[in-house]
Amino acid sequence: MKLRRLCNIVLILLLTANWQQLTAKNDSIYMGTQVKFDIASPIVVPALNNWKMQQYEVAVNVRLAKRYYPTLELGYAGGQLMRSDTVAYQGQGGFFRVGCDINMLKKHPNSPHALLIGARIGTGMQSKRTDCWGEIDAGCQVEICEVNNTAFYMGWMGRLKVLFTRKGEDIPEYIPGFGARDNIGWGLNYYLGWRF
Repeated sequence: MKLRRLCNIVLILLLTANWQQLTAKNDSIYMGTQVKFDIASPIVVPALNNWKMQQYEVAVNVRLAKRYYPTLELGYAGGQLMRSDTVAYQGQGGFFRVGCDINMLKKHPNSPHALLIGARIGTGMQSKRTDCWGEIDAGCQVEICEVNNTAFYMGWMGRLKVLFTRKGEDIPEYIPGFGARDNIGWGLNYYLGWRF
């Protein structure tokens, strides 16, 4: 019991010291909220292999301490596996991803542009079934213009996805947000967005 209290006190002191360092180095911890819409998925995803797919998503992130971008991504996706002009499998549903990106442009922390590396945990839901995966993401974003404290952004994000749900668990052929059933997948998003 004493060890637990000591650990809690040390943790509180470390968090307090870290918070003081962050606030001392930066004028503001919170530096704006971005809302981004993916315009690549509706174009790129249907062009893949023998799948007919649709995917729509929106991302919301918050810029904290100049370098950190906690992110929530929500979307809807559906797919049909086609074999000889007949539908062999059909699935659709919602998905979300939660994670954080880090701006790797250390020499220019006040720049609105970002070179991002991050990670996500994703969940796709369809027909009373939930599948989970992890992602390593990399991309960039560029501020195009700013008017009245609202900035317009463009950027892309590449994704390497690893399915956590195992193949032996009766996985569907298509997982919303992940794509075709494989242990490893990939994705590409091109975003248009606004910072408020």
